[in-house]
Amino acid sequence: MHQTVANDSGLAATALPESFGSVEELEEYMTRPTPALVRDLASVDGDIIILGVAGKMGPTLARMAKRAAPEKRVIGVARFSEPELQAQLESWGVETIRADLLDEAQVNALPKARNVIFMAGMKFGASGNQALTWAMNTHSPALVANAYRDSRIVAFSTGNIYPLMDVLQQGALETTPPEPRGEYAMSCLGRERMFEHFSRVHGTPGRLFRLNYAIDLRYGVLYDLASRIKAGTQIDLSLMGHVNVIWQGDANAQALRCLAHSTEITSPINVSGPETLSVRWLVHELAKRLDVEPRLFGSDATTAWLTNTAQANRLFGYPSVPLTAMLDWTADWVARGEIAYNKPTKFEARSGAF
Repeated sequence: MHQTVANDSGLAATALPESFGSVEELEEYMTRPTPALVRDLASVDGDIIILGVAGKMGPTLARMAKRAAPEKRVIGVARFSEPELQAQLESWGVETIRADLLDEAQVNALPKARNVIFMAGMKFGASGNQALTWAMNTHSPALVANAYRDSRIVAFSTGNIYPLMDVLQQGALETTPPEPRGEYAMSCLGRERMFEHFSRVHGTPGRLFRLNYAIDLRYGVLYDLASRIKAGTQIDLSLMGHVNVIWQGDANAQALRCLAHSTEITSPINVSGPETLSVRWLVHELAKRLDVEPRLFGSDATTAWLTNTAQANRLFGYPSVPLTAMLDWTADWVARGEIAYNKPTKFEARSGAF
């Protein structure tokens, strides 16, 4: 049996699989372009370059871009410490270039594609290497923004730049003043300011893509919770009692569609699922699917990093993959002991130390 839902074009319907038997099946489904994405990429001129393509989301975003716009060059840039990833990208028709995005000469030598997706950055380990965190999250963006002044740039950012919000108030709007906690969030705001500055100086259109949290069955908030439930680990609700989540395929599609929805001076857009989700409820739903009694303690925190995605929903429609499907898929994946990245999101870190 398949579930049927409207995709992000708001027009067509697509069948949702009940589960995924392999990474290959997962990635094939996750990178299917919707009609709306195909139309939006057809409406923008030029090729696409993805800077920092080797992260958790980059490979599937690059594959989706190539599937949606096979006539465009899609170029992925990274240091590529894992050669097999480079080979995989090339097997999907994505051109690859090895480069250090902290090296100005190497950045300036990259192909000047009309469309830039900036995904480079440093989060985990940030609290132990603040200097490199600031270099990756602010210096590299400055180099890229200057080198690609004649392009349109969609730069990945994070909802961590916002203050913790009252869980009854539907999350931060794009107009909510930033209030970053910890050097990671501060440096991410610095990243935004670099792109904003050069956008104003050079007239570079773009978007600041404030994302939290993408769900891939190999990592993400739902994977973190499901794996802890399965292991019998206690979950402290007093740390972070509510979250927003979005299927990674939907997040990637919205990032690429932002190329067609850039603003003359770059501007922020919140991206996540539209629901404010109780972690307590998520734990109970996952535990039912895993047939395990969860171990919870603490009172639900009354504030959390939450964003209001009304602007994105107006532009792109609701995400194509509903929460129930993400819960079903994640529980099945974890129950079967399938491959994981072993990179916790640390979504509950209220101090902002990652």
